Formats: sequence, structure tokens, C-alpha cells
Amino acid sequence: IMFLVALSFAYFAKALSGSYMKSTITQLERRFDIPSYLIGIIDGSFEIGNLLVIAFVSYFGAKLHRPKIIAMGCVLMSIGTFIIALPHFIIGHYEFESAAQWVVNSSHTSSPCSPGSTISTLNCEGDTNLSMWIYVLLGNVLRGIGETPVQPLGISYIDDFASEENAALYVGCVQTISVVGPVFGYLLGSLCAKIYVDIGFVKMETITITPADSRWVGAWWLGYLIAGVITLISAIPFWFLPRSLPAPGSHTPEKPEQASFIQDSTPVKHKYPVEEHTSFIEMAKDFIPTLRTLLAHPVYLIYLCVTIIQLNSLIGMVTYKPKYIEQHFRQSASKANFLMGVINIPAVALGIFSGGLLMKKLRLNIMGAAKFAFVTSFLGYVLSLFFFAMSCDNARIAGVTLPYNGMEGISYDKHSVFTTCNSNCFCSANNWDPVCGRNGITYVSPCLAGCTISTGSGKNTVFSNCSCIGEAGNLTANTGQCPDKEDCDRMFPFFLALSVLTSFIISLGGTPGYMLLIRCIKPQLKSFALGFHALATHTLAGIPAPIYFGAIIDTTCLKWGRKRCGGRGACRLYNTTKYRIAYLGLTLSLRTISFLICIPGFILLSRQLKEEEHAALRGSQANGGTELEALRKEELGLSNSEKLQRTSENGTDRETRL
Repeated sequence: IMFLVALSFAYFAKALSGSYMKSTITQLERRFDIPSYLIGIIDGSFEIGNLLVIAFVSYFGAKLHRPKIIAMGCVLMSIGTFIIALPHFIIGHYEFESAAQWVVNSSHTSSPCSPGSTISTLNCEGDTNLSMWIYVLLGNVLRGIGETPVQPLGISYIDDFASEENAALYVGCVQTISVVGPVFGYLLGSLCAKIYVDIGFVKMETITITPADSRWVGAWWLGYLIAGVITLISAIPFWFLPRSLPAPGSHTPEKPEQASFIQDSTPVKHKYPVEEHTSFIEMAKDFIPTLRTLLAHPVYLIYLCVTIIQLNSLIGMVTYKPKYIEQHFRQSASKANFLMGVINIPAVALGIFSGGLLMKKLRLNIMGAAKFAFVTSFLGYVLSLFFFAMSCDNARIAGVTLPYNGMEGISYDKHSVFTTCNSNCFCSANNWDPVCGRNGITYVSPCLAGCTISTGSGKNTVFSNCSCIGEAGNLTANTGQCPDKEDCDRMFPFFLALSVLTSFIISLGGTPGYMLLIRCIKPQLKSFALGFHALATHTLAGIPAPIYFGAIIDTTCLKWGRKRCGGRGACRLYNTTKYRIAYLGLTLSLRTISFLICIPGFILLSRQLKEEEHAALRGSQANGGTELEALRKEELGLSNSEKLQRTSENGTDRETRL
């Protein structure tokens, strides 16, 4: 129980850090001015850390002191998390593009529409933004290395020393706790996203943007410091846990038949006997033959292919889901993370726990677990198709999604932001400093709106006499995009409800699917199979999925931001229709492929079970014949005199009793 509690807390800590990383994706994009595919590389660097050591940790760790190896991993995870937060304390303050910055703390009236109104290139000396994201990547790699031993060694330790009937329930409990971690991770992300990145170092009244602005960067570094401390604490219990535990059922059972059963099963439960004198060289020599044996298992290979493809879909979807909520439904990063934490993740936790409980109650065998996992995944897939119908219109932005004449239409030519109403303003088409006109249309900048007067400071800056707005007598604009999202607000609750339902149904098959992986292979290969499965999924799903999902999302960008020293920065505005089709289409296409591979998988699994059944039957018949032959020999070995003597004694005893 102590190991179960310690492992659950370690799962919680690593899940909290991982989910917090997902919640800060848009914050990191904006802070370091990088596109989505590059943030995908940073996110995938965690899997690279796993890839470096996972096969060896899983293989050699099973033969060593597993709790202490897990403890060392937790310490490495905490160090990596602290390194991720390091760039904030090295680079300078965050500076975003804004035409209103130059009138901050100024009471005089200024003119955005003038030859001198365009922002000159900021001083690039000491600008280290281009290289600072490397620290985030390296810290995430170290975090991945530290996380490596927690899952394969922890799960195999539980399965070794827990009774078979409780193993599935314990694994379900651990995985449930690991899903509770992301709840707090996303809530922490929501809290930090509301806090300005340089809080305490700048005067907030001088900041012209709000958390809903696409240039806003929250205090992303704060959450990493908190997560690092929690991970460091999780390492403490493992230093005091034993290398092995008593075999399940080693206490005196109440019934004789229970004693016989447990005695027979004890050697099977000790799949990993303590090998004190096994040398490292001997274990290394056995590595390649063990790997060859594992990869020759057809059911294991099919299971591996299916989970790799489904995890590509799942990882890509989860990584960019908060971003999808932000961009498609025009919610703030704080709200998107909050909803992921309090609505979506609990549904996943409940589904995983319910799946483990159902497997215990229904006493599902291997085939039953496989069918259960397939049905739940397919049902979730069908429901996910309805996401395509939940759409929002593009934001109404003059010169980007709407022409300046106000007529409905789409225009993606950046030069269309220049028109007769702002032709004399000498504006820059690259700056992204949106203002909302009284006509309900957003303009890329006050200069491109033709505004000639600006008053006030910070968020209260008001631009007036804007020639492009076109309403006589009320030609004013305010900082920020227009909140034109009525259609999104109507559709968003339906999206959340369907998201919760599909997450719950799909996660029902999580524990049965995981137990299928454990039970479809020989017990002595279990820890190595779990490790190699993690290695393959991290390599072929965890690393590439965020990268190519991010690259495809980048193709739907309508307006790119500008880096501090020139060049393309983070995306400020997406084409919501293309974003939805690319994001959902890629997710569901991958899952379609995985279902097709399941067909031969069921055939091979059924064949394997029949072969095992026949082998067991032949073995029982052979054992029965051997025992019968031994009895016959024993009977023939008795002499006739002994038989007569026994008969006489039996007769005397019978007479005495009578």
C-alpha cells in the first residue's frame, strides 16, 4: 500500500508537470516568438529524453532496486522542470508590438496616422529570445529522462507483488491518480495565464493588452517552479521502500484449498526474482535475444502498431486542444486551461477508473478486454465526427477576413490592408496592434484604421477621427479586438458537452487495453515489453505528433506577428474553418487507420488463445497420464504377501469394530 501511495503521488507530480507544459504552449509561442511546429519540437523533446534511456531502464531496472531508481528519476524530473523556468530570469522584459506604447503615461494628444507613427525596429542588442527557448527544450529532455523509470518499473512492481485479482484495480487507481494530476496542472496553467509575465517588474497600468489579447503572455515560469518543488517531494518516499515485498498470500490462509492455490501460484507471481549475483555483462548478453523474442510475438506487434497510431491522434489532439479552444472559440488561454482542468480531465479520470472497475467486476479475459477497448474507442470515434459541425465564423478583421468596404467576403492578401482611407498614413502592414471600431469591425492597427487622434494611456487609450471606420460622427476605436463571438458562445457549450462525453467513453477502454498488453505476453517479458512499448510510442508518437500537428496548424495562419528584430514570429490570427478541418481531420484520419489494423489483431489474438488452450489441455493430459502410470507401478510393486496381510488386518479391524 505504501508503494501504491508513493507511486500514485509520483504519477500525480509527473502528470501535473506534463499538463502544465501543454497549458503554456501559446504562452511560450508568444514569449519566444516561435511558430507552432517549433513549440511541437519543444513538447516532443520530453519524449526524446524517454527515448535515450527507456529500453535500458526497463530491462536492467527490473533486475535492480526499482524504488530507488524511481526516486532518482523524480529528482531528475524536478531539476529539468526548474531549468525550463530559467530563461525568464535571464532575458529581459517582454515587449509586444503596440502603436499605443509610445503614448503611455502621456497626457498630450498624438496622431497614429502620421509619417512618424510607425514603430521603428527595437534595439536588438542583448536580444536573446532566439536562443532562450533552447533552455526550455533541454529542461524538457531532462524531465523526460527522469520520468522514464516511473511507469514500467512502478507498474511491474505492483503486478509482481499484488494478488492477480487486485492488480488491475491497483493499476486503475494509479492511472486514475495520474489523470487527476492534469486537473491541477491545467488549473495552475489557468491561474498563471491570468498573471502578466513580468508581474512585479512593470507597472500594470502601462500595459495596453488584456489576457484575451493574442499578444498576452502570462507568468508561465511560475507554474514550473511550483511543479518542480512538487516533483522533488515525490522522490522522498521511494528512498525508504524495500527492493522486494512478501509474496501475495504468504500469510496463513483460512481454507486448505486457498493454501494449495496460493502455493502453486507463488512461483508465477515472482516474475522478477531478486538476482543478487547476476552480472551486468550477463544481463547485457541476454538483451538482444530477449528483444528478438518480444518482437516475434504477432499479437504484441499488432497491439504496438495500433497504440502508436492512436497515440499520434491522441497526443496531437491533446497538445493543441487548449489552443484550438482559444483560436476557434475565441476564449482566453486562462479560460481554455480552466475548462480543460475542471471539465475534460475529470471525465478522463472517471473513465479510466470505471474501466478498471468494470474489468474487475466482469472478470474480463484477454479477448474480453480487447473487445471492450475496441468498442469504447470506436464509439468515441463516431461521436467525434459531430465536432465538424461545431464551427465558428472567422473574426471580422478589415483587410484580412473582410474588405475595407464592409461587404461580406474573404481576403487573404496582406496588401489589401492598404486602401484609400489610410493611404496617407504611412502604416506598416506587419504590425499587429488591433483596435475595435464602433462599427464592430477589427482593424489591424489604429494607423490602418485611419485614426488621426489618440487620447488616454494603457488599456484606456481611445483613437478618434478614424477615416476607415466610416460612421459619421462616431469615428472612434478602442484597443483590442472586437468581442464579435456571439455564434461561438452559442456553440461552445455543445462543444464542451460532446468533448466530455467522448473523453469519458474513449478512456473507459484505457485500463482494459493496458492489461491486455501485460497479459498477452509471457510473465518474464512483462517489464521489458512495457518498456519497449513506451519506447516505441514515445519515439513514433510522442515526438513526431506535436511537430506535424503544429506544422499543419501553421498553414492555417492568416496573420503572423513580427519578431522584435524582424522576421516572422508567433501567429496572431488563424482561419478558423481551415484550422477546424486540419485539426479534426488529422485526428480522426489517424484513428480510422488504427481501427483497420485491429481486424488482423483480433484474428491473431483468437488464434493465440486457442493455441494456449490446446497446449494447456495437452499438458494436463500428459500430467494426468504420468500420475496414473506412477500409481500403477506403485500398485504392482506391492507383494502378494503384503496384499494378503493388509486384507487380513482389514478383516480383523472390521471384526473388532463390529
